[in-house]
Amino acid sequence: MEQASEKVRLLDGYVTNRNASQQPSDRATMVGNSGDQSVDSGQSRLKELGYKQELKRDLSVFSNFAISFSIVSVLTGITTMYSTGLRFGGTVTLVYGWFVAGAFTMCVGLSMAEICSSYPTSGGLYYWSAMLAGPRWAPLASWLTGWFNIVGQWAVTASVDFSLAQLIQVIVLLSTGGKNGGGYEGSDYVVIAIHGGILFIHALLNSLPISVLSFVGQIAALWNLLGVLVLMILIPLVSTERATTKFVFTHFNTDNEVGITSYVYIFVLGLLMSQYTITGYDASAHMTEETIDADKNGPRGIISAIGISILFGWGYILGISYTVIDIPYLLSETNNSGGYAIAEIFYLAFKSRFGSGTGGIVCLGIVAVAVFFCGMSSVTSNSRMAYAFSRDGAMPLSPLWHKVNSKEVPINAVWLSASISFCMALTSLGSIVAFQAMVSIATIGLYIAYAIPILLRVTLSRHTFVAGPFSLGGYGMVVGWVAVIWVATISVLFSLPVAYPITAETLNYTPVAVAGVLAIILSYWLLSARHWFTGPVSNILG
Repeated sequence: MEQASEKVRLLDGYVTNRNASQQPSDRATMVGNSGDQSVDSGQSRLKELGYKQELKRDLSVFSNFAISFSIVSVLTGITTMYSTGLRFGGTVTLVYGWFVAGAFTMCVGLSMAEICSSYPTSGGLYYWSAMLAGPRWAPLASWLTGWFNIVGQWAVTASVDFSLAQLIQVIVLLSTGGKNGGGYEGSDYVVIAIHGGILFIHALLNSLPISVLSFVGQIAALWNLLGVLVLMILIPLVSTERATTKFVFTHFNTDNEVGITSYVYIFVLGLLMSQYTITGYDASAHMTEETIDADKNGPRGIISAIGISILFGWGYILGISYTVIDIPYLLSETNNSGGYAIAEIFYLAFKSRFGSGTGGIVCLGIVAVAVFFCGMSSVTSNSRMAYAFSRDGAMPLSPLWHKVNSKEVPINAVWLSASISFCMALTSLGSIVAFQAMVSIATIGLYIAYAIPILLRVTLSRHTFVAGPFSLGGYGMVVGWVAVIWVATISVLFSLPVAYPITAETLNYTPVAVAGVLAIILSYWLLSARHWFTGPVSNILG
């Protein structure tokens, strides 16, 4: 608290900073205080916003994009959630629902990119909310946005690495004979142990300098791109049985075994796969303090990650869907993969062609590597958010999490993020329903954090917001409102019951989980934080 009070409070200079941002400037490369040392546009803008450069600014526009693209990772989201799409609507929901979710998500991304261009800081969303809410509401707005953002990010990491642990278990199961051939099926404790090991490796990798992570991130992006191309062509090519084009584009599956018959209701529930997949692109914003010309390249990272994911994701969905013949069998827990739809598709494709499913297992390995990269990049994004949030004193023991080591890495924030994600996954040992409720925050919780600054942009700051180099111009208000309405819509839709009759085992606990997080955040605010949290604070003394 004493340390925080010694800082120059950023919101005290809110009007000054806002006026500074209104000055005409191309934010081009400038000459720093040293005279010889050049300062790029992102770094100069960061100083205008009240922060000194503490992290190494070494990421190119491709590296920034690569981190977001690796977190979105269509191989990760589509593979792990493909069964949900098949159950609720089948190929029609998968093929068309992807574009529905993708189009509205692009609106969200465009609005975020415009705000990011004006405020390129690692704090990202919560900093934007503070600036857009004005001095009176800034502390509460940034508090809500920041906590939803960071809890959602931790949930993303937990769900991604847990999904990888489950996928590894399926690979082991198929490699040892499959469920019907006496294959090894690990217990819940084995899966959680694998999950812990994966998180430990991710934390180690994220302890390395950003230049190393940048290189690995570029490999991850290329792996995702090439992996999608290989699998979308190879699997239908190898398969001896393929669905007709009519089946892929017109077959609507209502055989979901959960008592839901309404076509509209089924389609809506099937959208969860698409929306869950296209999540996490806020990483480009959280990496802006390490990105060259961040006021330009941060927005490019957000938009390109979404756009390329939409195109490659649809190709992956289409290629795999041409091998779907018997949906009930693919979803049955009695098949060789234990009901893991895509694993069964890959395995059967090679077994039917060559008499052995080994090739399918190798293909699952390609996906597993992509999921591994996704989790690694997710920890990177988590740690930068924790670093920025603690820099402004919002987290317990903030000075500890804000510490940067000699390699200019927020090392404590890295291990904090990995540890909390592991603790979140421990709920799976008590009840898989509880775990699913927790990771639902990864979708709705994050999108609430995305929507708050956009809502403030189109309401309180509609006349005062000053765009950076990337601007939507006159379309900013329209795109912003579309984005806000979409987030509100999916928050309701994904909270609907997913099975009837409703029991303790079939209840959708998503609204309970999200409401619980909101209750904790607001209680913390009312009982304590409102007395000391002032929103973003400058760390440039003077």
